[in-house]
Amino acid sequence: MTFAQPEFLFGLLILLPLMGLFLVWAARRRKRDLGRLGNLALVERLSSTVNWRGRRWRDVLWLAVLALLLISLARPMWGTVVQEVEQEGIEVMVALDVSQSMLAQDIKPDRLSRAKMEIADLMTRLGGDEIGLVLFSGASFVQFPLTSDYGTALTFLDNARPEVISRPGTAIGDAIRTAMAGFDLSRTSQKVIVLITDGEDHGGDALAMAEMAAGQGIMLYTIGFGSPEGEPIPEYDARGEVIGYKQDQQGEVVLSKLDEATLLQIAEVGGGRYFRASADGSELVALVEELSTLQKAELSSQLEILGIERFQPFLLAALALMIAIELIPDRIAAKVPRKRTAMHERWSAASGQ
Repeated sequence: MTFAQPEFLFGLLILLPLMGLFLVWAARRRKRDLGRLGNLALVERLSSTVNWRGRRWRDVLWLAVLALLLISLARPMWGTVVQEVEQEGIEVMVALDVSQSMLAQDIKPDRLSRAKMEIADLMTRLGGDEIGLVLFSGASFVQFPLTSDYGTALTFLDNARPEVISRPGTAIGDAIRTAMAGFDLSRTSQKVIVLITDGEDHGGDALAMAEMAAGQGIMLYTIGFGSPEGEPIPEYDARGEVIGYKQDQQGEVVLSKLDEATLLQIAEVGGGRYFRASADGSELVALVEELSTLQKAELSSQLEILGIERFQPFLLAALALMIAIELIPDRIAAKVPRKRTAMHERWSAASGQ
């Protein structure tokens, strides 16, 4: 036997002893109160019809009722049943920019680290939806395909860093194309691409790819990380320490600026919305609210072995005991001696009795 909510079994160790002590204390106090009436003969006469044995049985039965109710709440299970479980939701491909500019620290600890945190948070809010991840900079590839195994997905997400793609730059259009290829168009569920980047695009075909995605019924949402004013891009040594900032050919420090205009256009063409990353992560809440309104459909079905809950017998037994408690009389009929009639006395005298 197993229990779905075994924490209620702790009540057997706590509530039962407490209730037992209370019933003992109440019985002793009742006897003390009777003793304070003073006239012992009167007390015995008044209590001669009290069903003391029945009252003790009531206490025992109430303890049994409490135990049975606690076991019922713990949801005992034995035996199994095979059940087909259908998973419904939407399909979300996240395209994450891992270019060097995402290491800028205008969002703490840096743009890329904060973006990875938001993706992890997004997974916890999706429920039964499937999520996949595309990493891109100057090129793009699928880090993991659509899945509802969020635990494994988080492991792959941790490996997202600039070093995984050797080609420099930021090709947003290529990232959208790769994300589109990750969908199963035979499914009727809504398909969504969430583009997470600072918006700097060196490919030039982002809007064309957004139009192509919209033509296939795929919605595009964009989240911009960074500041319009710009932030220098740090460079690190082998130990992960900042040794300077990226410079152009003239020796000037390069500032990476958030290109909100491009991201807003992509979202509009793709039928979605643009969000700017904030310190409190409110954009993620707004995004999840948007996704929750989209059309869901069956994504997969699988057979699960489920335990059969057997709380009903314990609950019925508790109800039966409560009915039995009500049937136990509080008092019993007093034994009244029979009166000897005059005729009976004459018959007894004549018979020598």
